[in-house]
Amino acid sequence: MKNEPIILPADPSDPEDFDVTAEGLERAQRARLIRRTRTGLGLSQVEFADRFKVPVGTLRDWEQARTTAPDFAMAYVRVIGQFPEMVAKAVA
Repeated sequence: MKNEPIILPADPSDPEDFDVTAEGLERAQRARLIRRTRTGLGLSQVEFADRFKVPVGTLRDWEQARTTAPDFAMAYVRVIGQFPEMVAKAVA
C-alpha cells in the first residue's frame, strides 16, 4: 500500500474503525453513488448488471469499494441515473 497521508484518522474509541486516505474516501464516494443509483431504480445487483450490461462481479466490487470505478463508469452510472429507460434501450 502506498504511504498516503491520512485525511480521516480512525476513532481511537472504536476498535473496528480505521484511518482513511484521500484515495479510500474517493473510492467510497464512488461506491455510494453507484449503490444509490441502483437502489433508487429498485434493482438488485443482478438486475442492474443485466439491464445495463455491467459484469455483476465488477458491479459488486465497485459497490463494496473493493476496486475504484473508473471515470468512464462513473459517467455511465450518472447517465443511467438520469435516463435509465433510454440507456436500457440503447444497450439492448
